[in-house]
Amino acid sequence: MHAPDGFLGLGTAVATGAISFGVVGASLRMARTRLADRQIPLTGVSAAFIFAAQLVNFPVAAGTTGHLLGGALAAILLGPTVGALVVTVVVVVQALVFADGGLSALGYNTLNMAIVTSFGGYAAFVAVRKILPRNASGVATAAGLAAGISVVLASMALSIEWLFGATAPVSFDTVFAAMVGVHLLIGVGEGVITGLLVASVLAARPDLVYGARHLDPAALRGRASLSTRGLVIAALAVTLVVGTIVSQFAGSDPDGLERVAEDLELTADQAGDARGPFADYAVDGLDNEQLSLAIAAGAGIVIVGAIGYGLVATRREPSAV
Repeated sequence: MHAPDGFLGLGTAVATGAISFGVVGASLRMARTRLADRQIPLTGVSAAFIFAAQLVNFPVAAGTTGHLLGGALAAILLGPTVGALVVTVVVVVQALVFADGGLSALGYNTLNMAIVTSFGGYAAFVAVRKILPRNASGVATAAGLAAGISVVLASMALSIEWLFGATAPVSFDTVFAAMVGVHLLIGVGEGVITGLLVASVLAARPDLVYGARHLDPAALRGRASLSTRGLVIAALAVTLVVGTIVSQFAGSDPDGLERVAEDLELTADQAGDARGPFADYAVDGLDNEQLSLAIAAGAGIVIVGAIGYGLVATRREPSAV
């Protein structure tokens, strides 16, 4: 879903940048009252995991792959405002440090990947949750369904932006149909991953899951099987394995947006030459590709996790509950 520099026109880039800046700023102001102190460590871990998971492309169709967006996951674990901040950190670091997406594309990448998926995904989660059992299984199922919907919402948002900022003579209808079609498939993978992850956190510390606040608090505390520290350590271990090892086996085919762009010739002569310290998720000058990716991924996990934690931890209010 990372769009490159020049994918949309300058006016659309500026407009989406203004919208994203406003929403992220408001989310940052509200973040101090949205989490209990015990939940703060999950912000850094969630940001780090989403970064690592986005390195792993899974096949969804012949010649096409997808990867986790993570907005719905972060929103359900931490709430939509904090979730949007977490994914924004991932998107910004990817652009500045890893040359994934570009500076002029930050507005629409943040809007689509962080804001739409977090707020739209959480709205879908709340709606679906109402028709499911009021228990942990219902929350996990709603999370999976909402995550799949969030991917489609993000593809629809980019298609609408294309309507106003097209840079190639391809109609909105064509782009919309292609984007939604391929991202319906990617949404299945997103839903399965999100549902399993939320179920795992619910099994270990259900009282820390924002989206499970409607369940009986006493019952949630009674189900806890890990301390907050234990959960954070376990999550960091999984994150490092995903980022440095599992990512080595990621699919190499184009992702959903890249496939649509190639098929419809949307990006001809538009990709910039942006560089970063770990451009293309590699260490410049290091010939061993596996080691290069592992080092770049490890650095990204540390950077994203630290910023994600710091953004909320430095603004928290001790009275938050």
